[in-house]
Amino acid sequence: MNNDKTLAAASAAFPIVGIGASAGGLTALEQFLAHVPPQCGLAVVVVQHRDPHSEGMLVELLQRHTPMPVLQALDQMPVEPEHVYVIPPGWDLSLMHGVLHLFEPTETRGLRQPIDFFFKSLADDRQHNSIGVILSGMGSDGTLGLRAIRQAGGASFAQTPATAQFDSMPRSAIDADVVDAVAPADELPAKIIAFVKRIRLVGDVQAQVEAEFQRTAASFLDKILVLLCTHTGHDFSAYKKNTIMRRVERRMGLHQLPRIDDYLRYVRENPKEIELLLGELLIGVTSFFRDTEVWEQVKTEVLPALRANHPDGALLRAWIPACSTGEETYSLAMLFRESLDDAKPAQRYKLLIFASDLDKDAIARARAGVYPESISADVSAARLKRFFTPEAAGYRVSNEIREMVIFAEQNVIVDPPFTRIDLLSCRNLLIYLEAGLQERLLQLFHYSLAPGGYLLLGSSESVGAASALFSGLPGRSRIYRRLDVPTPALPSGMPSFGQTGSRLAAMAPAGQGASVSTPDVQARVEQLVLTQYAPAAVLVNNKGEMLYFSGKTGKYLEPAVGKPNLNLFVMARDGLKQALGEAFYRAVRENRSATLRRVRIDSARPAQHVDVVVQPLSEPVALSGTALIVFRDVPAPGPRRPRVAMDTVASEGQRVAVVLQELQHAREDARSTREEMQTSQEELKSTNEELQSTNEELQATNEELTTSKEEMQSMNEELQIINNELRLKVAEVSRASNDMRNLLDSTEIAILFLDDDLKVRRFMPSTAKLFKLIPGDAGRTITDIVCDLDYADLAADARDVLRTLVFKETDVSATDGRWFRVRIMPYRTQDNRIDGLVMTFADISASKRLEVELRQAQARLQALAAGSGSEGLGHGLP
Repeated sequence: MNNDKTLAAASAAFPIVGIGASAGGLTALEQFLAHVPPQCGLAVVVVQHRDPHSEGMLVELLQRHTPMPVLQALDQMPVEPEHVYVIPPGWDLSLMHGVLHLFEPTETRGLRQPIDFFFKSLADDRQHNSIGVILSGMGSDGTLGLRAIRQAGGASFAQTPATAQFDSMPRSAIDADVVDAVAPADELPAKIIAFVKRIRLVGDVQAQVEAEFQRTAASFLDKILVLLCTHTGHDFSAYKKNTIMRRVERRMGLHQLPRIDDYLRYVRENPKEIELLLGELLIGVTSFFRDTEVWEQVKTEVLPALRANHPDGALLRAWIPACSTGEETYSLAMLFRESLDDAKPAQRYKLLIFASDLDKDAIARARAGVYPESISADVSAARLKRFFTPEAAGYRVSNEIREMVIFAEQNVIVDPPFTRIDLLSCRNLLIYLEAGLQERLLQLFHYSLAPGGYLLLGSSESVGAASALFSGLPGRSRIYRRLDVPTPALPSGMPSFGQTGSRLAAMAPAGQGASVSTPDVQARVEQLVLTQYAPAAVLVNNKGEMLYFSGKTGKYLEPAVGKPNLNLFVMARDGLKQALGEAFYRAVRENRSATLRRVRIDSARPAQHVDVVVQPLSEPVALSGTALIVFRDVPAPGPRRPRVAMDTVASEGQRVAVVLQELQHAREDARSTREEMQTSQEELKSTNEELQSTNEELQATNEELTTSKEEMQSMNEELQIINNELRLKVAEVSRASNDMRNLLDSTEIAILFLDDDLKVRRFMPSTAKLFKLIPGDAGRTITDIVCDLDYADLAADARDVLRTLVFKETDVSATDGRWFRVRIMPYRTQDNRIDGLVMTFADISASKRLEVELRQAQARLQALAAGSGSEGLGHGLP
């Protein structure tokens, strides 16, 4: 009920889009946000790899490309639709109940996975309303987070790697098969909005499917299950209908199909969709050391108890059905190895893990044992160093752990199970199955477990009706111990557990035809002599591998049972094998011929005696390094005469001498063998020490390279964002400079900038009309430059302004009759520091002309007025 309420609350909430990118993904972010409509009903959270010590301008830069408000995320900030939130530098971001929470990172820089951290919380909080997007970036951060979003029923998108400035992050997600759609950054918003419109019809679609399921026996879901069974051979009829319905509805949303009939038609027309739907149903919910408390209890309680059941040592067996991509399997193997290291005294225990799954692609990835760098969020640094090998693609599981696991494709419902199992871990499989099938599988697990074995289930699972077969361990973990009771009779549909099948591949040697030519008489005679009179022989290399047969060697050699093997010592018949091996290695070591006399071949009836000559070859050069083994039949020794009293003492002495000679030869062989073993042991010890030293050096070099790579990657990302910021700053400065130039040109005011020593620093082009200035005059004193102004006190006034910091303004005439208003002001910087002078020269010739004309007109008026007054005064006289 609680899960249903959670799902209902999540479905009623608005979708949240989480975007993951590195510092070099600014361009992709701008392209994405520029195509998101402001009335989309979505909230966008941007998680970027950023320098924790850099303030940055990401919020300001993104705000220029979207009308939606762009905010830097704060702790406990509620998420609102049609807003963009940006992670602050140096923090991890999480989401719970629609509220953002900031956490101080626990991992060192370079090992952090902030995108995975947020995506996982987004999947938990929003369920099918969670949307993950991976844009340009370096590394593999975000891959595990997208898997969590898909498992929760959400949608995952990635930028097309070819359009990304750094394609590592989107390519990692695509290679992990956790991406629903791939498109350029500017096309992703349209795909996301189409998906959101589809998921808003969840209730209507479920009601339609429910009504159709109730109305007709051949319902929509039944048809889908039939198609799945027909094309894949797997029957999902015992899976929970709600689970299948959610997966089907998600596929409908991705294809933008509004009606279930449309999707059914699409499935029939596109068989590839069946494979994709199968992948949706088989999505594995797994990660390394998921539910830490469970694994801690396995390490501290379960594994010690299993060792206690076998105090003399044993081969422990574990089975993990539905192992997915192998994270849980390798987690158990690592725990077992650590548990053995803690056990004192060390005892002889081994663990063999059978890991099976229905998904062949997941099994293939598990066998490869290669995982992205983002697993560092789940695996400690000590375990990464001990159990993994760094590679370009991420981390590869070490051979020490890999050799403990056998992966197999298996349908746990119908295929025969593994038996005599000490630990069986089946987590998060039963929750997808109907109650009847759950009970059958629990009975199967009881049958598979050895007495005293343990069963590990997921946090949402329990033994339920099979509680009589298992006893739970104390604690919240779902760990059960097998009770020693008879396994109930299983339904007839289950497999016959007493039988196991195996497929053996037979390998037959391919026939090789020999070309036959027509020989001449000499060749025929030589062939006849070799066949009839020459002894049988075989040519071998220094390892005993046969290169050529001459004559009939079947009396001395015979093929071994099994895979064809042309080794001399494997094919030698009984009685010949040991003696031939000693003679061969002695001859090769000493580079001289060795002969064996009257060797008895026991497998022949009657017994055959043969002399064997081992001849190392050095000539011709083509045969150098090989040896020729020649077999010559000799008659069997005659029957021994009965011992009589007349035997002489001499014959007894001869027999004793022969025995002593054979004993001496045996001692020499033993001494030679012992010397060879000692020499080989010393050489191996020296080689091992060199290899250990080389391995340590390589490990140190690898760690240094890994650290350097992380630092370079981080520095490169920082440089990218700084470069973007500087590029925008330069564009702003250039635009401001153009505005200022146009403004000054429009005023037609000449401007001259001087430093504290009255040297020319910069000038406007119009200033060159007053002062004879050229670009090379920068740095010259203003008094050394010819000026058209009649302003002798220019330098004195300039120094006075520098001294008093009070501007001066005066009108000055030029040699050509023009007038200029000269204004001398101090040059102030932004920090209020005086750094020279600014002189402006405004052309006031027009106003001066008007002033002169005004004065002349005024004088004429005054003269007229004066003339009129004197005339009137004259007329008034008597």
